[in-house]
Amino acid sequence: MAGLPLPPPNRPQLSTGDQTSSSNSAKFAQIPSWVSLKRSSSAVKTEKTQQGKLENLHLVSLSKQGKLKEAYDFLKEMDDSGVSVTLHTYQFLFETCGKLRSLADARSIHDRLRRTSKNPSGSLENSLLRMYCDCRSFTDAQKVFDEMLVKNLVSWVIVISAYAQNGELSKAIKLFSDMQASGIRPNSAVYISLLQSCLDPSFLELGKQIHSHLIRAQLNSNTTLETAICNMYVKCGWLEGAKLVFDGMNDQNAVAWTGLMVGYTQAKKPEIVLKLFTRMVMEGFELDEFVFSIVLKACCELEDWDLGRQIHSHIVKLGLESDVPVGTPLVDFYAKCGNINSACQSFGRISEPNDVSWSALISGFSQSGRLEDCIKIFASLKSNGMDLNSFIYTSVFQACAALADLNTGSQAHGDAIKRGLVSYLYGESAMVTMYSKCGRLDYARRAFESIDDPDVVAWTAIISGYAYHGNAAEALGLFRRMQSYGVRPNAVTFISVLTSCSHSGLVAEAKQYLDSMSRYYGIDPTIDHYDCMIDAYSRAGLLQDAYELINSMPLKPDAMSWKSLLGGCWVHRDLKLGKIAAENLFRLNPDDTAGYILLFNLYSAFGEWEEAARVRKLMVERDLKKEISCSWISVKGKVNRFVVGDRHHLQTEAIYSKIKEFEECSVLDSQSRILNEEDEFSGILPERQEQLLDHSEKLAIAFGLISTDENTPIMVFKNLRACRDCHEFGKKVSMVTGRRIVVRDSTRFHHFESGKCSCNDYW
Repeated sequence: MAGLPLPPPNRPQLSTGDQTSSSNSAKFAQIPSWVSLKRSSSAVKTEKTQQGKLENLHLVSLSKQGKLKEAYDFLKEMDDSGVSVTLHTYQFLFETCGKLRSLADARSIHDRLRRTSKNPSGSLENSLLRMYCDCRSFTDAQKVFDEMLVKNLVSWVIVISAYAQNGELSKAIKLFSDMQASGIRPNSAVYISLLQSCLDPSFLELGKQIHSHLIRAQLNSNTTLETAICNMYVKCGWLEGAKLVFDGMNDQNAVAWTGLMVGYTQAKKPEIVLKLFTRMVMEGFELDEFVFSIVLKACCELEDWDLGRQIHSHIVKLGLESDVPVGTPLVDFYAKCGNINSACQSFGRISEPNDVSWSALISGFSQSGRLEDCIKIFASLKSNGMDLNSFIYTSVFQACAALADLNTGSQAHGDAIKRGLVSYLYGESAMVTMYSKCGRLDYARRAFESIDDPDVVAWTAIISGYAYHGNAAEALGLFRRMQSYGVRPNAVTFISVLTSCSHSGLVAEAKQYLDSMSRYYGIDPTIDHYDCMIDAYSRAGLLQDAYELINSMPLKPDAMSWKSLLGGCWVHRDLKLGKIAAENLFRLNPDDTAGYILLFNLYSAFGEWEEAARVRKLMVERDLKKEISCSWISVKGKVNRFVVGDRHHLQTEAIYSKIKEFEECSVLDSQSRILNEEDEFSGILPERQEQLLDHSEKLAIAFGLISTDENTPIMVFKNLRACRDCHEFGKKVSMVTGRRIVVRDSTRFHHFESGKCSCNDYW
């Protein structure tokens, strides 16, 4: 038992016998013997009075410390000794039970009160009522309320507010009517609790009725109530009503300003948010960190980077840059505008960054393509024992998906599960995408099936996974299953569906899905959807259909529209249409290296060497730099990277020796002197056949063959589209060795098995 919080006053002298008796009977070793509840017959009345005060003080102390068990034990000792508990002490005990939501202790102390007090005061009953409401025991609260002989304004406020805050608005409204019928006039606290419970558009009519009642009660000029009305209309989605109330306020406080700005932010009207902010500054209102957070988000929505930087300057002048609530939105702002260096500088100025600050920085690195830095920061936070949140893990999943880093991604997944930091739906969907992009579609499917109630984002993630792995049947089956569950597809879902059809030659199905978007789902196709359809036509050799769609679709074709057609013209050898496609492509994007390579190959295929040379010369004149080809493979947790012609690996000799064993598959027909994205521009000379052996994809596959067990699938990732020669190499290796080889290029997955590819040579 804890000792008393106060030092003892002048200690009374006790006889030896008294001391012995007290020592033998006291059950609270840390309480001095003179506070013992056992009295000697010689104790004076003044001592008894003093002891009653001290016992109550001790109960209050235990209550404040949250020691309810000790308090209840001490309470029973007081009962046994005939020491009464004061009204003040009961109120402290009830308050602590409510704060700790300790319903068992609450009921025990209430039972004790019933036994010792027949007619508790109104204030004590209100404390009891509040305690049960805080414990969320509305059955007990309602019983106390019904048994109260006198219900004052405080009693009604407590019970109405409790029901309203618990979402039981119908009961709160019923009590509100009963309150008025009993002749008690509601105060602002009752109205505020009711208004705060109107949380979405379904409560708008009720909110309007409460507002009307306030006007009749002549309470609508109260600033606190006006702010609550304004915020209620914002939450219910009626911004016009919120603006009317706001404009009519005599005292437009910061809460009302920010509430209205939040409403327009949620309604995707950032331009109005900036107008309100400008007006707020012009009228001299004090700006707080919440306002800056909202307005910086609006700047991101409008991509108004100049205004964002001006707001940053204002923040610096106010000395708020180092505060977490302001510094963190600044990091997010600069990250979203693509200025990761300024984001890092803003982060460095935050005095004590929290997990949200780190999350903004990690997300910024992920969005800017600095994926390795994203992983490094995450690892550093973990090793230093810093607080993490679900948003950090989601960003890590996305980075691992882009890097195809299955090892780090799976470790992060396990760690997030242990910490309970897998974000529901958003984080789970990111995991589905990560596993599918890392080549483990089986893991992706398990992650998807573990989601209790997948939303459209999760469905789209798994459909997309099967689409890019070339399994159109499963992708379209999942699409139908999604609809059977009542989940409506969105625009991104249709991109995955159309891609699946395009990569599998399902042209008629693709056309059907494109036509159904606006007809059955109310989704207007974007240029991305039309580009998928153009790609489907082009891959299937229906070049004229693709060309007609480009000219007839309601949107202007973009560079991808013409590039898809040009790719089809190369595969199906249509020089006339290919030249038209190339001309339009270079008009829209004169620096598209892949487009020049396609046109070069097309001219070469038709023996028009002068035109091919002109294309090559144009590339040199424009100083076009192709992306360096890179392939990588993870063996025993270590990532091994290869570039074209790479001879820096420690096992170079063994790698090239293994490639030579399959060199027959690399000999091209004399009519196929083509230039791949992975080749140097000089790659059409006689040494071309030797260079074909040096492609990064072949090097990675060869390394996998000499470094892994015979029964282990070889998984290779590549940053460019697989060339035809490397594709044939993969088929040959799988047939000769009997091994399963998986290659992810820039557009899809290729599963090589027994000399065949999952794409059926259609990519």
